[in-house]
Amino acid sequence: MKLTSISFWGLLLLLSVDLIYGGTDYYSILDVPRSATTREIKKKYKLLSKRYHPDKNPGDKEAEQKFVQLAQAYEVLSDDEKRSLYDQYGEEGLKHNTGGQGFHNPFDIFRDFFGHGNQQTERRGPDVVMELELELKELYLGTQFEVDVSKQVICEKCRGTGAKSADDLITCTSCNGNGVKVVKQMLGPGIFQQFHSTCDKCDGKGKIVKTKCPVCEGKKVRRTNEQLTVIIDAGMADGDVKKFDKESDEAPDTIPGDIIFRVKTIPHPQFERKGDDLYTRETISLIDALTGFEKNFTHLDGRTVILKRDQVTQPGFVEVIENEGMPQKERKSKGDLYVEYTVVFPSVIDGNKKQGLKNLFPNADRITSKHEHKEL
Repeated sequence: MKLTSISFWGLLLLLSVDLIYGGTDYYSILDVPRSATTREIKKKYKLLSKRYHPDKNPGDKEAEQKFVQLAQAYEVLSDDEKRSLYDQYGEEGLKHNTGGQGFHNPFDIFRDFFGHGNQQTERRGPDVVMELELELKELYLGTQFEVDVSKQVICEKCRGTGAKSADDLITCTSCNGNGVKVVKQMLGPGIFQQFHSTCDKCDGKGKIVKTKCPVCEGKKVRRTNEQLTVIIDAGMADGDVKKFDKESDEAPDTIPGDIIFRVKTIPHPQFERKGDDLYTRETISLIDALTGFEKNFTHLDGRTVILKRDQVTQPGFVEVIENEGMPQKERKSKGDLYVEYTVVFPSVIDGNKKQGLKNLFPNADRITSKHEHKEL
């Protein structure tokens, strides 16, 4: 008898849960948890509605049905009152409360969401712009890293209402939930002017919080830290940006701004960047300048680049090495590397060596005179 009693009550509990949460699972349709914020719901609808739109899937009946289901799920879960009813009583409770009225046209919902309807009236929050100081090596190779961002988010407990529960959010009796009052002002005997003013009792919200949310204390938002993965593409330059759409501070009835990371290059001790080209300087001795040389240096990616010359190298001579500059964005090629040579002359030459140099270069005086004559 005891086992039978337990089974009976267990079955009754399961039936009760099924009655409450039975029917269409709108959270599963949008692939969001039951604790999802309105912003998360909007983000998922934006992604999935474009993916399953009939225009992108001509003749696909399953995609068409999915598009309709997404619109219905979004219509319920993006509305605080409908969502509260659905969470408590399921789909049947929602139908009973709305008098059995059907859903709006899914194409109208789609158009409204993407800027042809109610969203045009929403305010947009400010963008947040942050500088990313990066080494030239990181811009040469490309990299990615996590950035810890402190931001304001809508409270996940009250979903931005500021109320402890749905029952604690009541309609303002002063304005009947309209958010505005109609005020009459007498201009003269029998003459009145009528105008609208924001309700001072609910601050134009149309709702009054009876008991504040214990998590955000009625503020509707809270601060949190969020990790963003910033991917730096090889070849990015000063002023280039990585933008995270609508990832800035959240607020009720407000479209979040963007978080924008702007690239700023840390000066490099060896290379200077100009566009897609790199510039560097190499110092050689007078003997190297006269007889030729072979030297090497380590590039930004760790490779050894060989510099080799058999000709005479004049001071200030610039050698161009093709395809050894910065990677060019969206192209497989690179810029060029410009190497400017500086020649170090000996500070002292004794008499015997001077005469030896004159013997080696018997025409040096004549060449110098020609240059001096041209300059004059």
